[in-house]
Amino acid sequence: MENVKYPGIPTTGDGSEAAVWVETHVSQAAVTYPITPSTNMGYGYQVAVANGRTNLWGEELMFLEPESEHSAGSAAEGFALAGGRVTSFTASQGLVLQKEVLHVISGKRLPAVFHIGARALTSQALNIHAGHDDVYAVADTGWGTLFAANAQEVADLALIARRAAEDSHTPFMVVQDGFLNTHTVENFNLPEPELMKQFVGDPKEKLHNYFDPNNPVLTGAVENQDAYMKGRIAQRAFYVQVLPALENAFREFEALTGRHYDFVVPYRLEDAEYAIVGMGTMMMTAQAVVDALREQGMKVGLLKVTSFRPFPGARVVELLQHLKGFAVLERTDEPLAAANPLTREIKTAFADAWDGYPGFPKIDRLPKIYSGAAGLGGRDIRPVDLKTVFEHLAAEDPRRFFVLNIKHPLALEAKGVFDVTAKGTFRMRGYSVGGFGSVTTNKVIASTTADLFGLYVQAFPKYGSEKKGLPTNYYLTVAEEPVRVRSELRDVEMIAINDPNALHYTNPFSGLAKGGVVWLQSSETDPRDVWAQVPAWARKVIRENGYRLFAIDTVSIARDVSSRPDLVMRMQGIVLLGVYLRVAPFVERLSLSEDQLWERVEKIIRKYFGKRGEQVVKDNMTAIQRGYREIIEVPAEVIATEPEEVGA
Repeated sequence: MENVKYPGIPTTGDGSEAAVWVETHVSQAAVTYPITPSTNMGYGYQVAVANGRTNLWGEELMFLEPESEHSAGSAAEGFALAGGRVTSFTASQGLVLQKEVLHVISGKRLPAVFHIGARALTSQALNIHAGHDDVYAVADTGWGTLFAANAQEVADLALIARRAAEDSHTPFMVVQDGFLNTHTVENFNLPEPELMKQFVGDPKEKLHNYFDPNNPVLTGAVENQDAYMKGRIAQRAFYVQVLPALENAFREFEALTGRHYDFVVPYRLEDAEYAIVGMGTMMMTAQAVVDALREQGMKVGLLKVTSFRPFPGARVVELLQHLKGFAVLERTDEPLAAANPLTREIKTAFADAWDGYPGFPKIDRLPKIYSGAAGLGGRDIRPVDLKTVFEHLAAEDPRRFFVLNIKHPLALEAKGVFDVTAKGTFRMRGYSVGGFGSVTTNKVIASTTADLFGLYVQAFPKYGSEKKGLPTNYYLTVAEEPVRVRSELRDVEMIAINDPNALHYTNPFSGLAKGGVVWLQSSETDPRDVWAQVPAWARKVIRENGYRLFAIDTVSIARDVSSRPDLVMRMQGIVLLGVYLRVAPFVERLSLSEDQLWERVEKIIRKYFGKRGEQVVKDNMTAIQRGYREIIEVPAEVIATEPEEVGA
């Protein structure tokens, strides 16, 4: 990375922000209709337009929100026909509603790039969380389709897709898992504007205006029996350009940035006996599991599929043919099909190789191919689930199809917990109420912690449309190395109880390490009164496990500090940042004095809020400092007693 021209600009953010960063620099317009979880991408682009942002060639950005996703697709088609570089953001039913137009965009050879926050389709129930059903449903529309596993890949693949699309006259989708990527904050490097300008190029020099009256082109004509098939098959002349165009984009991007991309990316696969194959965020967790199992002597690996279209069948066979067996994990289930979509593609590739199809390696044996459904509708995929898959493969279990992390006759039973914790990890699980800003707070804490201490972070939300006003959780991991596991946190070092009612409807202490930290939202200022608020069962758990109990009233401090009523809810989170800085170990690890801490914090606050005025900066600093200084710890001697013994 040291010798490359464009290593990137270090930052923290989520996949939505990564997509917006690229598109507001290289595109000319976004046409979109909001649908969860792609909405933040459209919102980010719209804010850029409202602020008068221009792209890298000095052109004012345009944003259009028509009356539906179908209309958004049609408007994007029109913009592209007029020679414009356009993008759109959609998901789930919205993507499927566009399907009619997707065929037209590819048929007219319009190199648009759409960003998909992949989400389960409404089937037996509505679900707003991650699934690949929507992308598979439009896989036959003639679009290139690239899957990103994290925010870095979203940013980079947005550029790679744009380059390949325009070089091959073929539209592309960049897919990221809904919420698991679109809303998860982590460290990544923003592509530099200079890189984007060089790599993608000026749209005026690369795109064709079909509506130019001086050079008119007929598109979308009606064709009968004599012509339609000829035109349809003639499309192959364009599609044969896609694979080399994408290959070239991968290689040139790597030369400029040092970041490696390919149609499929193997991990510790060369000498592996068993492997997992999949797409999206689950492959990040799988990497950590592979490393941990390798330390136990298991020869395992994985194959991350980046390009679902064009599908690189020959490369898949080349990389997997030596294995004893492998499992293809997918975020969908198609019981009436021969197999689930990615599994079908891979089995077809092996059949072609067995048959000696041109361009494929000739094979004389087949690995055992297993298929699993996992993570549907955002269902958690835990490290222990993936460990169980490898054990299933090694045992040569005859069950070729299985499901993960639910109770079902087809499910593989995962036992216990499989720890793949990153070095120097400190994890927090929060209990709050939907709509009260705690998820945003978690993002603020993550971003500030990364900037302040130079650590790796992952702020992982548990969103849900039904959660507004109802209990919800959020998760934060801070570590000395990249955080790869993308799942709900069972084992943590700290719990934050924004909603004290959590002590009455759940056991928030589950998985909290002995001697761990508990923070409780409380209006009490006497430690004995705080202790008296805690239910008897929870007092027993705290006492037996040596937990440290802290409390503060973030609500009242936020009301005192905020100079604007509309910022009170957000300011609660800023107070909690001060609490986190006090109880987390990072200030102590770096041996920072309080003056040094506030000097660093103010620089970061000015970076985030300076454009909103000096008063906002002062309010934020006051909130953080009060959270840091006014938090109270319930002494061990109080925890050792029952409330009635201390007069509570």
